[in-house]
Formats: sequence, structure tokens, C-alpha cells
Amino acid sequence: MPDSGFLALFLVGLLGGTHCVGMCGGIVGALSMGASARWSMHLAYNGGRILSYAAAGAIAGAVGAAGVGLAGQFPVRLVLYFVANLMLVALGLYLLGVTRALAFTEQAGQALWRRLQPLTRRFLPARSVAQAFPLGLLWGWLPCGLVYSALATALTAGSVERGALMMLAFGLGTLPNLLLAGIVLGRLNQFVRHPVVRTLSGLLVLGFGIYGFFGLMRLSGTI
Repeated sequence: MPDSGFLALFLVGLLGGTHCVGMCGGIVGALSMGASARWSMHLAYNGGRILSYAAAGAIAGAVGAAGVGLAGQFPVRLVLYFVANLMLVALGLYLLGVTRALAFTEQAGQALWRRLQPLTRRFLPARSVAQAFPLGLLWGWLPCGLVYSALATALTAGSVERGALMMLAFGLGTLPNLLLAGIVLGRLNQFVRHPVVRTLSGLLVLGFGIYGFFGLMRLSGTI
């Protein structure tokens, strides 16, 4: 995956912010209530959440690299690139509001989440950084179509490090919406939901995916 994938995933995280607030906004809002050090609480929660994204990205990068290495076959790499760019196209269409087909991916993580969700109760209500950070670590594994689609892109990272960095870029994109939820989210939410902003960003991410398909055809020797 070229370095443009980092920017694409950052934009997906940033412009998909309303989806993120819908998934995590309740907990983020709770962190803003009655906490004297609410900024540190938000930072701890989101730091744990993004760390989990990076860990998942590292796993995806390792799986992708191992698949190519074990198979030793060029077509395996082509398949991974195809899936990654297909997901970028799907994410671009999601930002454009054309489809909500990514929702089906959330079903894939339900089995894991059923095991992890009971653990979150140990840290609720979170009243300290020591509770907010592990809560974020656990909540980072909440089934989410945007996260899983980004992970599909991280499969092509080629290494553990690049996989982690790709998901770190995605996580940083989600940060403004969730970090500011309940504080100044209104203005930011209006910005990311503005039709012009979402259209331009969706087209940009869609363009990354289409450009990747042309690169894939060159790689396969079809053009």
C-alpha cells in the first residue's frame, strides 16, 4: 500500500467522525460529567482506544506479510491489494453517503466483543485516568465497520510496523470528534457533516482507491 493510504485512512477517521460519536459518544459524554480533570480523562480514554487500533493494525500487517511470505506467490499480494483498494472505494462511497454496506463487517467482531464487553463494567463509571485508559483499550475493540474496513487496508502494509502506523493514522483521524465530544463538538460536527466537505473528502478517498486499482493493473501487467 503506498503512503497515500495513510492520508486516506486519516481522512476516513476524521470525516467518519459522526459514526464514531454514535458508537462511542455515550462514554465520551460521560467522561465530561463530574470529572475535574476531564481533559486528562478524554486523553487517557482516546489514547487507550487508539493504542488498540494500532495493535489491531500490527496484527493485520503481520497476517498480510505472513500470507504473502508463506504462499510465496505473487497472486496473493495482488489479492491483498485488490481487497485494500476495494475497501478504500467502499469507504469513499460511505463518506459520500452512497452506501451503508460497511455495516455488515460489524457482525464479524461480535463474538470477540461479547467476551470483552463485560470487562468494561469494571471501569464504569470512569472517575480517574487509571479507569479511563483501560476502558479505552477495551472499547477500541468495539465492532465498527469503519475500523474493520481500515484494517482490511492495513493487511497490505507489508509489516507489523506499517500496519500499526496505518491504524494509528486512522485513530488520529477519529480523535478530534471524540476528544471534543460534549465540549465543542457542535462546530466541528457541523464542519465534518457539511455536504461540500464530505463530498470532497469522499471523492478524495474514492480517488485513492481507484488510483490503487490502476497501480494494481500495472503490477499485474494488464496495462
